[in-house]
Amino acid sequence: MGHGHAPARRRVLIAGGDTDLESLDSAELYDPASGKFSPTGFMRTAREDHTATLLPDGRVLIAGGMGNALKTLASAELYDPKTGAFSPTGSMATTRTSHTATLLSNGRVLIAGDLMTT
Repeated sequence: MGHGHAPARRRVLIAGGDTDLESLDSAELYDPASGKFSPTGFMRTAREDHTATLLPDGRVLIAGGMGNALKTLASAELYDPKTGAFSPTGSMATTRTSHTATLLSNGRVLIAGDLMTT
């Protein structure tokens, strides 16, 4: 299944995903210059099929996705590359998985779509 990724100060944040049995809360950074991966903080919620959006201040917004037991999520969290930690932020109005997240010119993030919508 999927995971979210977004650049973090010339490194790539790889967060979440799944093992075919459960969603993951782990995250790591990939350094393209060295070709090496290194661990970083854990997300507060295990998730897959979420979005990761690089914000103008360098933080990464992780939104929605699917948690364990196929639970679709409305929660969101922020990754701070300065501290290597994830922190909670406001939740979306509805649960979303396999959606899109687009950084707008005003710094806000537009989140749209959902795989589970019928």
